[in-house]
Amino acid sequence: MEDSRTRKYILTTAWAAILTISLFKIILQEIFHYTVSEDLQSGIAALVVITGFALTFLWKTIRPLRQFFGLFIILVSAQWLVYNQIDQLPIYQTWLGNPSFNIKMLAEQSLNLMVALIIIAFLFILKKKRQAFFLAWGDTAAQVEPIKWLGVKSGEKWSTFGRILAIFLSLGTLAFLVIAGRPPLDIVVKALPFLPAVLLAATLNAFYEEMTYKASFLAVLEGVVGKQQALYLMAAFFGIFHFYGIPYGIIGVLMATFLGWLLGKSMLETRGLFWAWFLHFLQDVLIFAFLAIGSIAPGG
Repeated sequence: MEDSRTRKYILTTAWAAILTISLFKIILQEIFHYTVSEDLQSGIAALVVITGFALTFLWKTIRPLRQFFGLFIILVSAQWLVYNQIDQLPIYQTWLGNPSFNIKMLAEQSLNLMVALIIIAFLFILKKKRQAFFLAWGDTAAQVEPIKWLGVKSGEKWSTFGRILAIFLSLGTLAFLVIAGRPPLDIVVKALPFLPAVLLAATLNAFYEEMTYKASFLAVLEGVVGKQQALYLMAAFFGIFHFYGIPYGIIGVLMATFLGWLLGKSMLETRGLFWAWFLHFLQDVLIFAFLAIGSIAPGG
Protein backbone atom coordinates (compact mmCIF):
# COMPACT_ATOMS: atom_id res chain seq x y z
CA MET A 1 0.00 0.00 0.00
CA GLU A 2 2.82 2.35 0.93
CA ASP A 3 4.72 1.52 -2.28
CA SER A 4 1.58 2.19 -4.33
CA ARG A 5 1.07 5.57 -2.68
CA THR A 6 4.75 6.49 -3.12
CA ARG A 7 4.61 5.61 -6.82
CA LYS A 8 1.44 7.70 -7.19
CA TYR A 9 3.12 10.76 -5.66
CA ILE A 10 6.23 10.31 -7.79
CA LEU A 11 4.22 9.97 -11.00
CA THR A 12 1.95 12.90 -10.15
CA THR A 13 4.95 15.12 -9.44
CA ALA A 14 6.73 14.12 -12.65
CA TRP A 15 3.61 14.63 -14.78
CA ALA A 16 2.85 17.98 -13.13
CA ALA A 17 6.36 19.21 -13.96
CA ILE A 18 6.27 17.97 -17.57
CA LEU A 19 2.83 19.41 -18.32
CA THR A 20 3.46 22.76 -16.60
CA ILE A 21 6.71 23.35 -18.48
CA SER A 22 5.40 22.25 -21.87
CA LEU A 23 1.83 23.62 -21.82
CA PHE A 24 2.03 27.06 -20.20
CA LYS A 25 3.29 28.81 -23.35
CA ILE A 26 0.60 27.23 -25.52
CA ILE A 27 -2.16 28.11 -23.04
CA LEU A 28 -1.05 31.73 -22.65
CA GLN A 29 -0.63 32.30 -26.38
CA GLU A 30 -3.50 30.31 -27.83
CA ILE A 31 -6.17 30.89 -25.18
CA PHE A 32 -5.23 34.23 -23.60
CA HIS A 33 -3.41 35.66 -26.66
CA TYR A 34 -0.44 36.70 -24.53
CA THR A 35 2.90 36.54 -26.33
CA VAL A 36 5.41 34.54 -24.29
CA SER A 37 8.99 35.74 -24.68
CA GLU A 38 11.98 33.39 -24.59
CA ASP A 39 13.04 34.94 -21.26
CA LEU A 40 9.62 34.32 -19.71
CA GLN A 41 9.53 30.77 -21.01
CA SER A 42 13.00 30.06 -19.58
CA GLY A 43 12.06 31.75 -16.30
CA ILE A 44 8.92 29.68 -15.76
CA ALA A 45 10.72 26.47 -16.66
CA ALA A 46 13.57 27.33 -14.28
CA LEU A 47 11.11 28.11 -11.47
CA VAL A 48 9.32 24.77 -11.90
CA VAL A 49 12.46 22.61 -12.01
CA ILE A 50 14.27 24.41 -9.20
CA THR A 51 11.16 24.10 -7.02
CA GLY A 52 10.91 20.41 -7.89
CA PHE A 53 14.59 19.84 -7.19
CA ALA A 54 14.29 21.58 -3.79
CA LEU A 55 11.24 19.46 -2.93
CA THR A 56 13.29 16.27 -3.38
CA PHE A 57 15.31 17.38 -0.34
CA LEU A 58 12.27 18.36 1.71
CA TRP A 59 9.89 15.54 0.73
CA LYS A 60 11.44 12.10 1.09
CA THR A 61 8.74 10.41 -0.99
CA ILE A 62 9.81 12.07 -4.26
CA ARG A 63 13.55 11.87 -3.63
CA PRO A 64 13.95 9.36 -6.51
CA LEU A 65 13.08 12.25 -8.91
CA ARG A 66 16.18 14.24 -7.94
CA GLN A 67 18.10 13.15 -11.04
CA PHE A 68 15.06 13.98 -13.19
CA PHE A 69 14.86 17.53 -11.86
CA GLY A 70 18.65 17.82 -11.94
CA LEU A 71 18.59 16.95 -15.64
CA PHE A 72 15.90 19.57 -16.23
CA ILE A 73 17.99 22.22 -14.44
CA ILE A 74 20.99 21.40 -16.64
CA LEU A 75 18.79 21.47 -19.77
CA VAL A 76 17.18 24.82 -18.93
CA SER A 77 20.57 26.29 -17.99
CA ALA A 78 22.24 24.97 -21.14
CA GLN A 79 19.48 26.33 -23.36
CA TRP A 80 19.63 29.73 -21.65
CA LEU A 81 23.43 29.87 -22.04
CA VAL A 82 23.45 28.76 -25.67
CA TYR A 83 20.24 30.34 -27.03
CA ASN A 84 20.27 33.56 -24.99
CA GLN A 85 23.97 34.29 -24.63
CA ILE A 86 26.20 32.50 -27.14
CA ASP A 87 23.82 33.11 -30.03
CA GLN A 88 24.01 36.85 -29.25
CA LEU A 89 27.74 36.94 -30.00
CA PRO A 90 28.48 39.10 -33.07
CA ILE A 91 29.74 36.16 -35.12
CA TYR A 92 26.58 34.15 -34.44
CA GLN A 93 24.34 37.13 -35.14
CA THR A 94 26.06 37.42 -38.52
CA TRP A 95 25.57 33.73 -39.29
CA LEU A 96 21.99 33.54 -38.02
CA GLY A 97 21.03 36.67 -39.93
CA ASN A 98 22.53 35.41 -43.16
CA PRO A 99 19.91 34.86 -45.89
CA SER A 100 21.73 31.72 -47.00
CA PHE A 101 19.92 28.59 -45.82
CA ASN A 102 23.22 26.72 -45.62
CA ILE A 103 24.91 29.21 -43.29
CA LYS A 104 21.88 29.91 -41.11
CA MET A 105 20.89 26.25 -40.68
CA LEU A 106 24.40 25.07 -39.83
CA ALA A 107 24.79 27.92 -37.34
CA GLU A 108 21.55 26.82 -35.64
CA GLN A 109 22.69 23.20 -35.55
CA SER A 110 26.05 24.12 -34.04
CA LEU A 111 24.14 25.77 -31.18
CA ASN A 112 21.99 22.66 -30.76
CA LEU A 113 25.12 20.52 -30.66
CA MET A 114 26.49 22.62 -27.80
CA VAL A 115 23.36 21.90 -25.75
CA ALA A 116 23.60 18.17 -26.54
CA LEU A 117 27.25 18.06 -25.45
CA ILE A 118 26.42 19.74 -22.13
CA ILE A 119 23.66 17.16 -21.52
CA ILE A 120 26.03 14.32 -22.42
CA ALA A 121 28.67 15.64 -20.01
CA PHE A 122 26.07 15.77 -17.21
CA LEU A 123 24.89 12.24 -17.96
CA PHE A 124 28.45 10.94 -17.93
CA ILE A 125 28.88 12.43 -14.45
CA LEU A 126 25.55 10.95 -13.36
CA LYS A 127 25.66 7.52 -14.98
CA LYS A 128 29.42 6.91 -15.52
CA LYS A 129 28.93 4.77 -18.63
CA ARG A 130 27.54 5.96 -21.96
CA GLN A 131 25.51 2.76 -22.40
CA ALA A 132 23.54 3.75 -19.29
CA PHE A 133 22.08 6.71 -21.21
CA PHE A 134 21.81 4.99 -24.61
CA LEU A 135 24.86 6.67 -26.19
CA ALA A 136 25.64 3.43 -28.00
CA TRP A 137 24.80 1.69 -31.28
CA GLY A 138 22.65 -0.88 -29.48
CA ASP A 139 21.37 -4.23 -30.63
CA THR A 140 19.73 -3.19 -33.90
CA ALA A 141 18.17 -6.66 -34.30
CA ALA A 142 16.67 -6.82 -30.81
CA GLN A 143 13.12 -8.10 -30.51
CA VAL A 144 10.24 -5.62 -30.57
CA GLU A 145 7.81 -5.88 -27.68
CA PRO A 146 4.41 -6.60 -29.33
CA ILE A 147 2.19 -3.65 -30.29
CA LYS A 148 -1.21 -5.16 -31.07
CA TRP A 149 -2.82 -2.00 -32.44
CA LEU A 150 0.06 -1.64 -34.92
CA GLY A 151 0.01 -5.30 -35.84
CA VAL A 152 3.46 -5.96 -34.36
CA LYS A 153 3.50 -9.55 -33.12
CA SER A 154 5.80 -11.37 -30.76
CA GLY A 155 9.14 -12.35 -32.30
CA GLU A 156 9.45 -9.41 -34.71
CA LYS A 157 12.85 -7.74 -34.72
CA TRP A 158 13.89 -4.13 -34.94
CA SER A 159 15.99 -4.93 -38.02
CA THR A 160 12.69 -5.56 -39.84
CA PHE A 161 10.34 -3.25 -37.98
CA GLY A 162 12.79 -0.33 -38.23
CA ARG A 163 12.86 -0.57 -42.04
CA ILE A 164 9.07 -0.70 -42.22
CA LEU A 165 8.82 2.33 -39.95
CA ALA A 166 11.34 4.20 -42.08
CA ILE A 167 9.08 3.86 -45.12
CA PHE A 168 5.74 4.64 -43.50
CA LEU A 169 6.95 7.47 -41.27
CA SER A 170 8.70 9.13 -44.19
CA LEU A 171 5.61 8.84 -46.37
CA GLY A 172 3.49 10.35 -43.60
CA THR A 173 5.88 13.26 -43.09
CA LEU A 174 6.11 13.83 -46.83
CA ALA A 175 2.32 13.86 -47.19
CA PHE A 176 1.99 16.47 -44.43
CA LEU A 177 4.71 18.66 -45.94
CA VAL A 178 3.23 18.53 -49.42
CA ILE A 179 -0.27 19.39 -48.17
CA ALA A 180 0.98 22.14 -45.85
CA GLY A 181 3.61 23.64 -48.12
CA ARG A 182 2.20 23.11 -51.62
CA PRO A 183 5.73 23.02 -53.05
CA PRO A 184 6.54 23.64 -56.72
CA LEU A 185 6.64 20.59 -58.94
CA ASP A 186 10.38 20.96 -59.46
CA ILE A 187 11.06 20.74 -55.70
CA VAL A 188 13.73 18.06 -56.11
CA VAL A 189 15.70 20.18 -58.57
CA LYS A 190 15.32 23.26 -56.36
CA ALA A 191 16.50 21.38 -53.26
CA LEU A 192 19.59 19.76 -54.83
CA PRO A 193 21.99 22.71 -54.19
CA PHE A 194 21.08 22.51 -50.50
CA LEU A 195 21.55 18.73 -50.21
CA PRO A 196 24.92 18.71 -48.36
CA ALA A 197 23.67 21.23 -45.77
CA VAL A 198 20.34 19.40 -45.48
CA LEU A 199 22.05 16.06 -44.79
CA LEU A 200 24.48 17.54 -42.27
CA ALA A 201 21.73 19.51 -40.51
CA ALA A 202 19.49 16.42 -40.37
CA THR A 203 22.35 14.36 -38.94
CA LEU A 204 23.08 16.88 -36.20
CA ASN A 205 19.47 17.75 -35.38
CA ALA A 206 18.40 14.11 -35.09
CA PHE A 207 21.30 13.42 -32.72
CA TYR A 208 20.57 16.57 -30.71
CA GLU A 209 16.87 15.84 -30.23
CA GLU A 210 17.25 12.11 -29.58
CA MET A 211 20.03 12.63 -27.06
CA THR A 212 18.68 15.75 -25.37
CA TYR A 213 14.94 15.09 -25.21
CA LYS A 214 14.64 11.31 -25.28
CA ALA A 215 17.71 9.34 -24.20
CA SER A 216 18.44 11.68 -21.30
CA PHE A 217 14.90 11.58 -19.89
CA LEU A 218 14.60 7.81 -20.30
CA ALA A 219 17.94 7.38 -18.53
CA VAL A 220 16.82 9.25 -15.40
CA LEU A 221 13.20 8.04 -15.37
CA GLU A 222 13.31 4.36 -16.34
CA GLY A 223 14.60 3.15 -12.98
CA VAL A 224 12.22 5.42 -11.06
CA VAL A 225 8.82 5.09 -12.76
CA GLY A 226 9.34 2.08 -15.00
CA LYS A 227 9.69 1.73 -18.77
CA GLN A 228 6.10 2.51 -19.75
CA GLN A 229 5.64 5.65 -17.68
CA ALA A 230 9.13 6.86 -18.64
CA LEU A 231 8.11 6.47 -22.28
CA TYR A 232 4.81 8.29 -21.77
CA LEU A 233 6.42 11.19 -19.89
CA MET A 234 9.17 11.61 -22.47
CA ALA A 235 6.79 11.31 -25.44
CA ALA A 236 4.39 13.88 -23.97
CA PHE A 237 7.18 16.38 -23.36
CA PHE A 238 8.67 15.87 -26.82
CA GLY A 239 5.30 15.96 -28.55
CA ILE A 240 3.81 19.04 -26.88
CA PHE A 241 6.93 21.06 -27.60
CA HIS A 242 6.31 20.50 -31.32
CA PHE A 243 3.17 22.62 -31.23
CA TYR A 244 5.18 25.47 -32.79
CA GLY A 245 7.54 23.23 -34.72
CA ILE A 246 7.35 21.26 -37.94
CA PRO A 247 4.89 19.62 -38.28
CA TYR A 248 2.95 22.19 -36.23
CA GLY A 249 -0.30 22.51 -34.30
CA ILE A 250 -2.38 19.65 -32.91
CA ILE A 251 -1.40 17.41 -35.82
CA GLY A 252 2.26 18.15 -35.14
CA VAL A 253 1.83 17.35 -31.44
CA LEU A 254 0.13 14.03 -32.19
CA MET A 255 2.72 13.06 -34.79
CA ALA A 256 5.66 14.07 -32.59
CA THR A 257 4.20 12.33 -29.53
CA PHE A 258 3.69 9.11 -31.47
CA LEU A 259 7.15 9.37 -33.00
CA GLY A 260 8.68 10.16 -29.62
CA TRP A 261 7.01 7.11 -28.11
CA LEU A 262 8.16 4.83 -30.95
CA LEU A 263 11.74 6.09 -30.95
CA GLY A 264 11.95 5.96 -27.18
CA LYS A 265 10.67 2.38 -27.36
CA SER A 266 13.47 1.56 -29.79
CA MET A 267 16.06 2.91 -27.34
CA LEU A 268 14.70 0.91 -24.42
CA GLU A 269 14.49 -2.32 -26.42
CA THR A 270 17.77 -2.06 -28.31
CA ARG A 271 19.57 -0.21 -25.49
CA GLY A 272 21.02 2.13 -28.08
CA LEU A 273 20.49 5.21 -30.23
CA PHE A 274 20.74 3.86 -33.79
CA TRP A 275 17.10 3.30 -34.81
CA ALA A 276 15.88 6.39 -33.00
CA TRP A 277 18.53 8.53 -34.67
CA PHE A 278 18.12 6.98 -38.13
CA LEU A 279 14.32 7.26 -38.25
CA HIS A 280 14.47 10.84 -36.98
CA PHE A 281 17.21 11.65 -39.51
CA LEU A 282 15.01 10.55 -42.43
CA GLN A 283 12.15 12.81 -41.32
CA ASP A 284 14.53 15.74 -40.84
CA VAL A 285 15.96 15.32 -44.35
CA LEU A 286 12.46 15.86 -45.75
CA ILE A 287 11.67 18.76 -43.40
CA PHE A 288 14.94 20.60 -44.02
CA ALA A 289 14.63 20.09 -47.77
CA PHE A 290 11.23 21.82 -47.68
CA LEU A 291 12.63 24.53 -45.43
CA ALA A 292 15.50 25.09 -47.84
CA ILE A 293 13.20 25.97 -50.71
CA GLY A 294 10.92 28.03 -48.48
CA SER A 295 7.78 25.95 -48.86
CA ILE A 296 7.11 25.71 -45.14
CA ALA A 297 7.83 27.60 -41.94
CA PRO A 298 7.79 26.58 -38.26
CA GLY A 299 4.38 27.06 -36.68
CA GLY A 300 2.62 27.09 -40.03
